[in-house]
Amino acid sequence: MNDTEATSSEGLSVEAVLDRVRAHKFHPVDETSFTVDRTLEEHGIADLDDDDWRVRLLAVRDLVRLGDAGASAISAGLEDDDVQVRYVCATALGILRARSEVEHLERVIREDPNALARSQAIVALGQIGATRSLELLRDRHENDESKDVRHQAELSVDRIEKGEVAEPELEAAYRNLDEDTFEQLAVGASAPLFELPDTDGRTWDLEDSIGDDEWTVLIWVFADWCPVCHREFDELIELREELQEADVNVATIECHGRYRGRVMVGRELEPEYWFAEESFIESYTEQIWWPHLLDRAGTVGAKYGVDPMAYAVHAEYINRPATVIIDPTGTVRFAYYGTFWGDRPSIEETIEMIRSEAFEFEHPERRQFASE
Repeated sequence: MNDTEATSSEGLSVEAVLDRVRAHKFHPVDETSFTVDRTLEEHGIADLDDDDWRVRLLAVRDLVRLGDAGASAISAGLEDDDVQVRYVCATALGILRARSEVEHLERVIREDPNALARSQAIVALGQIGATRSLELLRDRHENDESKDVRHQAELSVDRIEKGEVAEPELEAAYRNLDEDTFEQLAVGASAPLFELPDTDGRTWDLEDSIGDDEWTVLIWVFADWCPVCHREFDELIELREELQEADVNVATIECHGRYRGRVMVGRELEPEYWFAEESFIESYTEQIWWPHLLDRAGTVGAKYGVDPMAYAVHAEYINRPATVIIDPTGTVRFAYYGTFWGDRPSIEETIEMIRSEAFEFEHPERRQFASE
């Protein structure tokens, strides 16, 4: 059996998984590493039923399930002509902490022409804790032509120096993904209950937030590199009293592991953001009052219709931005899924919907789906 034919005890094959990726028609990614809707030729994906995310997410899951025994076969996919194959292979190797494949990931960083592949290979080296790669990562932080790749290199250098490898819980979350649980949320029905850890390791339980005349708002954000997400954080800080007066509990949610989630809330380092005019770490440390939850593998996001790994922004596949409002009885009153990175209600608009109980919102630049 050669590397590309590696199989699991259940008969799952690396090559079969990668063939599913090759056969799928994904929306294209432009030179700035943003997904472009193929019919609208605009950033984002208008069709909420599009299944690019499902193909990516389940491919990563199945590669992770193959485990260390499939690592060399997964690594062979780093040389595939299809960048989507290279991306999911790099993603899986990082989650598996596949130290044996560091050299192959380094080659992607040095030679791959696509920022998506270089970026995810850099993320993987950080998750693995590849100390031998620090010099290369520092060089890419200084010299890569893509600012997005440079950013991921900065994060990976930091996490390697701190020994912050990918936690076992991240791998377990991918292994346990069950597509039968996907997209269970329905407006007018009870919200699916869940528990998630926050960035300090405390468990947050949705059931505890429901009742006593209190509303709950769940907000899925992207990552630390997202200026719109940071604006939402600023609004949450600015409008704390208004939210409390309206009896609103808030939780923000990120489809990442512990290190990345802690970067978002200013608990690890402050990267060299191209959009930030001033430091936010001090204000975040003192003023973030709500839980920021780690939705590893997008397990809850997939259940709630948030489409983890929906489209690329800044050389990383991320979930759709989403706001879900749950009333004191546990009923979902509003679920909004963005069609591009900026398509989401502001915190002020969210408060007003709860006050008026008029749950209507559409972003003025929302992408309108047109069938092919």
